[in-house]
Amino acid sequence: MASRSTAAQRRHAALRSALDEQLAALGEPPYGGPDLTGPVLEECARAVLRADRSGLEPHRPAVKAVVRATLAELSARHPGQALEVRVPPYGAVQCMAGPRHTRGTPPGVVETDPLTWTALVVGEVTWADSVASHRVSASGVRADLAPVLPLWPRQDGVPPRDSGLGNSH
Repeated sequence: MASRSTAAQRRHAALRSALDEQLAALGEPPYGGPDLTGPVLEECARAVLRADRSGLEPHRPAVKAVVRATLAELSARHPGQALEVRVPPYGAVQCMAGPRHTRGTPPGVVETDPLTWTALVVGEVTWADSVASHRVSASGVRADLAPVLPLWPRQDGVPPRDSGLGNSH
C-alpha cells in the first residue's frame, strides 16, 4: 500500500514549488539550499520581497505560502490565544500567552497586508515604522510584536529600513 503524504509534507511541497516559480519569474536559478522548511520559507519570503522591489508582481502562490507558513511559525513559537494576527486574504492565527477568549474578537488584534507582513518577518522593516506608517493596525495590550519579529534577522546584518515597501503600496 502506498503511503500518503502528510499535510506538512504537502505544505512543504507547495512552498518549494512556489519558491521555484517566484525565482523563475525573477530570472534566478531554482533554489539549491537545504530542503528544510525554515530555510525554504525564509528564501521564499525574500524572493517575494525582491520581486516587489524590482517592480514585478510577486507570485501569488508564493505570497500565500509565505504568509500561511510564517503565521504558523509565529503561532508555534509563541502559543496562546491572547492575540489574533490577521493577514488578509491569506490567513490569521491566534498566538501569545495571556487571557484566553472564547467568543468574538480576541483582546488583541494585529492586521496588515501580505507584503508588509513578509517584510516584518524577515526584518526588512521594523514594527515601529510599520505601525507609525499605518501599514499595521494593532489594538490591545498584547498587540506589540516588536519583541518577536523578525522571525529571521536580515542576512546582511543591516538594520531594517523604514516601511516604505516597493511600488505596490
